[in-house]
Amino acid sequence: MCGICGFYNTRGPADRRTLKRMNDQIIHRGPDDEGYFLKGPVGLSARRLSIIDLVTGHQPQSSESRTATITFNGEIYNYRELKQQLSARGMRFRTASDTEVVINLYQAYGKDFVHRLNGMFALGIYDEKTRSLVLARDRLGIKPLYYYLHPDHKSLVFASEIKSILQYPGIPREIDPVALDYFLTLEYIPAPFSLFKGIFKLPAGHLLIYKDRQIRTEEYWDVRPGTRTGNLTRLQDEFRHLLRDAVTRRMISDVPLGAFLSGGIDSSTIVSQMCHQSPKKIKTFSIGFEEKSYSELTYSNMVADLLGTQHTIRELKPDINHLVMQLAEYFDEPLGDFSNFPTYLVSRTAREQVTVVLSGDGGDEIFGGYEHYIAQKISRILDVAPFRPFHPLMARFTHLFPPSRKKKGWVNRIKRFSEGLNHPCSLRHFRWMLFLTSRDKKKLYSPAFLQECFLDPLNQRNPFDKHFHRASHFPGINQDLYLDLKTYLADNILVKVDRTSMANSLEARVPLLDHRLVEFAFSLPPDYKVRGHTTKWFFKEAMKDTLPPQIIHRRKEGFSIPIKNWLKTDLKDLMMEYLSPARIKDLGYFHSPRIQHMIREHLQNRQNHSHRLWSLILFNLWREKFQKV
Repeated sequence: MCGICGFYNTRGPADRRTLKRMNDQIIHRGPDDEGYFLKGPVGLSARRLSIIDLVTGHQPQSSESRTATITFNGEIYNYRELKQQLSARGMRFRTASDTEVVINLYQAYGKDFVHRLNGMFALGIYDEKTRSLVLARDRLGIKPLYYYLHPDHKSLVFASEIKSILQYPGIPREIDPVALDYFLTLEYIPAPFSLFKGIFKLPAGHLLIYKDRQIRTEEYWDVRPGTRTGNLTRLQDEFRHLLRDAVTRRMISDVPLGAFLSGGIDSSTIVSQMCHQSPKKIKTFSIGFEEKSYSELTYSNMVADLLGTQHTIRELKPDINHLVMQLAEYFDEPLGDFSNFPTYLVSRTAREQVTVVLSGDGGDEIFGGYEHYIAQKISRILDVAPFRPFHPLMARFTHLFPPSRKKKGWVNRIKRFSEGLNHPCSLRHFRWMLFLTSRDKKKLYSPAFLQECFLDPLNQRNPFDKHFHRASHFPGINQDLYLDLKTYLADNILVKVDRTSMANSLEARVPLLDHRLVEFAFSLPPDYKVRGHTTKWFFKEAMKDTLPPQIIHRRKEGFSIPIKNWLKTDLKDLMMEYLSPARIKDLGYFHSPRIQHMIREHLQNRQNHSHRLWSLILFNLWREKFQKV
């Protein structure tokens, strides 16, 4: 069940035509069914991708008492146990769906119902008794939820995607300059911001209650610091038990199911657990590219052969310009992550055979899989006073080397590390996740744009402040993991997976983000995550009897495409069109000479400006589609 929208308009009765327009915008999220609820000032709607209870799972659904109605997106993996508990209290059910369990759970426990859910979800509930609208988003932010509160507070509009909200009358389309600065700095927009002023993301693990023309947001979950002690073998057994249960629960489906398989340790672990629990061959899906440093088919084929899956591979060199335009239809906010493309293509490949896939996302953020965690450890040595004067010199020296065509060569890694050292050490590992420095912005941003956003690396309306404060309570590298869990994972990785899978009407489930596994991972000591220069040490030790050493110990590569090379070939015309001086002048945000200089340096292979140029292209594409209407 994969797309929701609705509104509470205190000015008058709900308008069905408006609700229909909103719901039509997200048909790709649920092509199997649509449903509407209108009562007084409230309208709720849903687009359904039928996964569980194919016959009676129509939405929206009402509680047993008929006093509360829900529109629901997601899956609840413990709904059978919850149904048994509610039945023991005397509740009767009309369907076999998890949606009905959720709304009856709300009837029984009020807003505390969220604490009992194990799953991914975004939902809206109209409570007729209290005349309130309740919105909720799952703990990790796997499913999206946006909202708009009218300035006079007389209406609240919500949806799975911004494009639905824009169908509601009177929604402004003004760009938020601070959100734009975040996008160009990070390649994603952190919650609660969106690129539109007044439209917000409900943060992961939060409730929103709209009543009497007022909204109140409440955080109902956050991972807490704590250190487990004890025998390593016992901890590994506990981890494997949690993992097995998380995978088993996510294999519940009344439609065909498979898995993404990149050949990395995360996806390989998920597939191995699926194979152990299923009497049938598991269907797995991978893609590769002609440029071998970007293709992971060697590893995915190895794992598929080892586990005996029914493996489908595609080695693709797509019409990348057509693909860019396709993806622009589904991203209501630009997202600079290059892995959008392969994730979309592997989703399209999987959808030819299945409706649900399991994915390995989340393992890097909870067990410590990224190279920037190593960079952060090294920086603790280089950040001391005697070395600081050499940071700019190192950056200028590495700047002289031309970028490598390879995905991650030693030159590219050293250049990225030296650039990160020039960001303030107070930013912790974010230093290696920023794509524009304050100096870059002074050259790139127009005077008017500069006046609207400060030049701090993370600017004045800082949603990271709370996360930095809470992270300080965690030991060692767990601080960096916490920051990534609350920001990069929720606002980049999970956005990418949701939009690209839903664009293909495919539901993606993420077992490693079962909240019990997340809480377990954060209770482990820091040196269980990154030990020496070994990332994911505990995870690798726990899986060494299940997966071959070539998979366990392979270098982290990431799921990406050769866009830095394609900007010189396949995507060159697109770049020259969307970053032309005339278009840049029309935008009013940037200095065209600086952009033309970056284009020349990139085309001449003097510097790799792919991240900056690609973000500017995406912003221009987005603006023409969503803002200039």
